[in-house]
Amino acid sequence: MIDLATVARPIIGAPMAGGPSTPTLVEAVGAAGGFGMLAAGYLTPAALADAMAATRGPFGVNLFCPPDTEPDLASAQAYRESLAQLAQQYAVELPPVAVAAAADDDHWAEKVDLLCERPPAAVSFTFGLPDAETVERLHARDCTLLATVASVADARAAAALGVDAMCVQGPEAGGHRATRRIADEPEDVPLLELIAAVRAAVSVPVIAAGGLMDTAAVEAVLKAGAVAAQVGTALLLADEAGTSATHRAALTDPQFTETAVTRAFTGRPARGLRNDFVERYDTGAPAAYPAVHQLTRPIRAAAAAARNPAHVHLWAGTGWHHARPAPAADIITRLTPA
Repeated sequence: MIDLATVARPIIGAPMAGGPSTPTLVEAVGAAGGFGMLAAGYLTPAALADAMAATRGPFGVNLFCPPDTEPDLASAQAYRESLAQLAQQYAVELPPVAVAAAADDDHWAEKVDLLCERPPAAVSFTFGLPDAETVERLHARDCTLLATVASVADARAAAALGVDAMCVQGPEAGGHRATRRIADEPEDVPLLELIAAVRAAVSVPVIAAGGLMDTAAVEAVLKAGAVAAQVGTALLLADEAGTSATHRAALTDPQFTETAVTRAFTGRPARGLRNDFVERYDTGAPAAYPAVHQLTRPIRAAAAAARNPAHVHLWAGTGWHHARPAPAADIITRLTPA
């Protein structure tokens, strides 16, 4: 268990699934006085166990909660057909919709069992909320439990479950929005306003996330009552991050001038740099996670291998242009108010 209010620097390294959140990055954030989170999303239980074993010092683990609905197969099929020409361009085969839409809970039960056997200091949840039994089991293993929320309604639901704190994610955040249900459209309440609203609604400690790229932004959320600031985009160019070469290059490429929230890559709303893929496919993307994620995966992988940022998800918050390459310790120090 960890009391985030007592961490030397009130900075949490966000869990960034898909590669950026390496054990080395998580460890470096902790060594700098912050608190790092491993991203369990998309990992097999064995890979998560290896990552945990490779991480020294106190750290947390973030879990994806299982999908709340079955995908609309007709919508997924229409989206697959719209991707056919691009798949042909990259000479890749898209999975059949039945395969892409097959039940996929990201090894939820196995990962919960693993964390009960080898409890980290904290466990956070996104894409929904855990069941009461999971909360009870992890609390029994002395884990601090954090729910990621993006609305007051979801904050109230999380508090009712008995979580120890909640990460309040504003619309400025990069990557997936923390909407509880797949079909939910994310709210646009600015982070500082959302912090105030959540603090008025629940009594548990609040962590702030979304667009926190400099000391002033971190200081502002702490003054608003957050016990810590969670940063992700600010760490994407850290030396220790596992951010892909294509993603790294795009973050400093002047051709990218704005971000957009889109379902085009995964079926869940997520903020990234606006590129050709977003322009072409955003309006036709259904609310069908993880089906859309599986359908676009071959294209994204081929584009990344070709170093073509036009057809890769380039997750980034609204302040991405402030990200700079540096050791993680330097980034954490720079973000910490005096």
